[in-house]
Amino acid sequence: MTQTKFSDLNLNPKVLKAIEEAGYESPTPIQEGAIPPALEGRDVLGIAQTGTGKTASFTLPMITMLARGRARARMPRSLVLCPTRELAAQVAENFDVYAKNVKLTKALLIGGVSFKEQDQLIDKGVDVLIATPGRLLDHFERGKLILSDVKIMVVDEADRMLDMGFIPDIERIFGLTPFTRQTLFFSATMAPEIERITNTFLSSPARIEVARQATASETIEQAAVFVKASRKDREATEKRKVLRDLIDAEGEKLTNAIIFCNRKVDVDIVSKSLTKYGYDAAPIHGDLDQSQRTRTLDGFREGALRILVASDVAARGLDVPSVSHVFNFDVPGHPEDYVHRIGRTGRAGREGKAFTIVVPRDEKNFAAVEALIQKEIPRVQTAQQAETPVDAAAEETPAKSDVKKPTRTRSRSKSADKAPRVVEAETAPEPQPESPQTDERPQRAERPERAERPERAERPERSKDRSKERPRRNDNNIVGMGDHMPEFIALSFDERRAS
Repeated sequence: MTQTKFSDLNLNPKVLKAIEEAGYESPTPIQEGAIPPALEGRDVLGIAQTGTGKTASFTLPMITMLARGRARARMPRSLVLCPTRELAAQVAENFDVYAKNVKLTKALLIGGVSFKEQDQLIDKGVDVLIATPGRLLDHFERGKLILSDVKIMVVDEADRMLDMGFIPDIERIFGLTPFTRQTLFFSATMAPEIERITNTFLSSPARIEVARQATASETIEQAAVFVKASRKDREATEKRKVLRDLIDAEGEKLTNAIIFCNRKVDVDIVSKSLTKYGYDAAPIHGDLDQSQRTRTLDGFREGALRILVASDVAARGLDVPSVSHVFNFDVPGHPEDYVHRIGRTGRAGREGKAFTIVVPRDEKNFAAVEALIQKEIPRVQTAQQAETPVDAAAEETPAKSDVKKPTRTRSRSKSADKAPRVVEAETAPEPQPESPQTDERPQRAERPERAERPERAERPERSKDRSKERPRRNDNNIVGMGDHMPEFIALSFDERRAS
């Protein structure tokens, strides 16, 4: 079977020349399947992961079709939507490589960059507009952008768009573009929400599906380190200790490395922890300023930065040719992401190493990874785990058991001068009732003994007629009536009864 070449795909000769100068000869499966229908003007639905050559599968036909014509001010001729700034910048770099022999203008609309500079590019008119959904809508709402002349629209990494909550924005952008446009839609998975969008906005698309990458390169040495925390609140601390031990064990073999975390907050924590212990590390995730992210990536590519701590979203589209090590600080939630992560090392026939730290709650996800790659990942231990596994916990926080608590006494007073009432049995003297007390506290005066109460039978019986016990008070001086007391009140009870 003859292998297809780029020259067989009816691309522009100037584009073919750029491909040849870039060192490529044969298209990947997604490129071979997507480029011909795209050149015919059909909608394309491509299902493939990052790293399979998706970017060239839509940039090459776009450059060929846009080679003729000219864009008008604020009205781009084509639109490429990307979920992250890094991926958008990667797409822009691909356009620079493949369109260097064709006179096409482009603009990159991403967050963290001045609106004024982007407005100047749009006002001149651009053939290719590469943008993230949020910044694109910002320009549109400011009246600086008109999308009614878009002839080709590309949605890249649609599944990441869904994860990041961009689907409502994508639907709105579709509504702002003409219905006669050509749509090239790419996603790694087809969730129900994404399938609904493709059914709504794509017209009889050519469906090209490339099997998910389920195997890693044979040049990558994989290993897993299982960490069982000595205490639940020490789990993250002990994981960071294991990570440092792995980095130290590699020594000079580790020229540069990418550490992947599942959450952005963990990216910051791990990066700060490594910096604290003297490692050359820097974070990259979606919440950082664009200028900082660009400096970090440039420093890592140029070798000025040794360790890059990244999240999956920020790492999408990163193209660093030589990465010696990859560390999974967390097991990814999707097993396909594991293959994508460790694929950052061992490129172009180079050797690489990938370590994964596994805690008990990640064992299910780790089993899914092994099921996907159909291979058991070797288990290893760090030197510290083999010698003193408990010592791994002795990092940034002291153990609660190491802190001595003050002993409590049962003394009634908080004064330190008073002796405690409870004395240890080893030092307490034997009780000597006959000897006088030596306690320094003032002794209480002995209470006089109470007279014994007479028995109930000996008590004098009380008379039932209490009127005979006490003489009735026959006093005419009634208190409280003043000088106007009625006469009948002054009479005694007997006198009133007789009257």
